[in-house]
Amino acid sequence: MTGGRGEGGAALTPAAGESPIVVLVRPQMAMNIGTTARAMANGGLFHLRLVAPRDGWPQPHAYPAASGADAILDAAQVFPDVPSAVADCHRVFGTCPRPRHAIVQLRDARAAATDLREINGRGMRAAVLFGPERAGLEAEDLSYCDTLVRYPLNPQHASLNLAQAVMILAYEWWMAAEATPPRQFLTNGTPVATKGDLERFLERLVAELDAAGFLHNPPKRPGMVRNLRHWFERGEVTEQELRTLHGVVTELSRGRMQRGRFPAEDPLPPWHEEEGA
Repeated sequence: MTGGRGEGGAALTPAAGESPIVVLVRPQMAMNIGTTARAMANGGLFHLRLVAPRDGWPQPHAYPAASGADAILDAAQVFPDVPSAVADCHRVFGTCPRPRHAIVQLRDARAAATDLREINGRGMRAAVLFGPERAGLEAEDLSYCDTLVRYPLNPQHASLNLAQAVMILAYEWWMAAEATPPRQFLTNGTPVATKGDLERFLERLVAELDAAGFLHNPPKRPGMVRNLRHWFERGEVTEQELRTLHGVVTELSRGRMQRGRFPAEDPLPPWHEEEGA
């Protein structure tokens, strides 16, 4: 069964070298296997193994739920038990909400992803076990794991469905090597204004406010000017934004002059020609 990749399935291929193997132990619903494949594709994972799926494999209902990750489902391997599913692996991680009575390495998802990157980077094969939907991995399943993975979530409601659990790990796996800066300022092509440009605007703004009488209270004037400066210095104002602000000040000044609050015979300010250019 191909699942109809020609009808919208993504052209997914495994990354070069080793990458984590997602092992679903005794999954119960085909849709959950499909949504797991979708989560894997989001995080750049490809290798899926199924241990004793309740309804056998393949299952047609898994493909619509995979939302185009058909190639992962097509390549999925089926095993009768956990030992056979991990026999060719060098390391085995197991997701476990409440590890008990075990002396074993414990990681959160982020640390586990970092470990997996390091393990796979050395050419070693690693698998991550996810348990059945109802109760998770059993003690016998966990006995094959050398590292346990726990997600610290809201203790009042830490329930995850199968695909969500896989998605968290897949996301952390992807982010462990993602080069996108965690914080960016999108300016849509306009450069950030220099401090000199900003200072010239502030000088003009203060001059116009003085002329309009807004800064008429001498004791309060320094604090009011500082507040204006802090407002504009707080962020990275772009050149386009400064041009817009200059235009706003120009129109306000014109309106004030037309109402007679500024001598009409006074010359236009020096920045007038720059705006018209």
